[in-house]
Amino acid sequence: MENLNDWLKVTGIFGLMAAILTGTGEFLLHFDPQARFTDGLAFFEGISENRSNWGHFLGVIGAPLYAIGGFHIFLMLRSANPRWAFILFLVMAYGCAMGGVWIGSRASISAIVNAPQYADLGNLVQLYDLRYETLLNVTRAAILIVSIIYIWLTATGRSAYPKWMAFFNPIVLLLFSFAVWLTVPDIGKYMMPIALNIGFGIFFALSLQFTGTQSHNPTTERQ
Repeated sequence: MENLNDWLKVTGIFGLMAAILTGTGEFLLHFDPQARFTDGLAFFEGISENRSNWGHFLGVIGAPLYAIGGFHIFLMLRSANPRWAFILFLVMAYGCAMGGVWIGSRASISAIVNAPQYADLGNLVQLYDLRYETLLNVTRAAILIVSIIYIWLTATGRSAYPKWMAFFNPIVLLLFSFAVWLTVPDIGKYMMPIALNIGFGIFFALSLQFTGTQSHNPTTERQ
């Protein structure tokens, strides 16, 4: 790469690609017209094997790209505090790895839910919850830690982001999807299956606007 701005643009584009691919895959795996997202695994009912396969492969292909997006955030924040910016990158990369394992399991649980009901599958579902839903909690915790560090470093005014970008962090953008679901369910039902991906999609789309507008001087402040 010729310069830092090239790296920023490329890594930011990979982050945006991660949101698009993973979001599309998760939508195919999870979307339920009846929005039964709080009713156990009922939202999987009626999802075809072909749809699950497409969702599985798109999600699994896209999820690792979030780690490259995490490196984009590191580059944008390191002028504020390189140590904590790198910690953010490591936490996000680890959380994305756990998320990749989790999304790779969703087609399997969909197959279990839609299997003929001549067998007792309760134990299989409980085992799935133990092995995979736990990993999603690791991903959620990682995103929370990433958001806290991001807010802190952005708010210093020494990163490549203007201070107001601290508001557009992954947790707030994730909560935005939940808020839409609660207030406008007819729209929110399309957002809930891919809420985290929507949040990261918005974030990386905004972040790319600041990849070529400054010299990234550690002493430069953006108001």
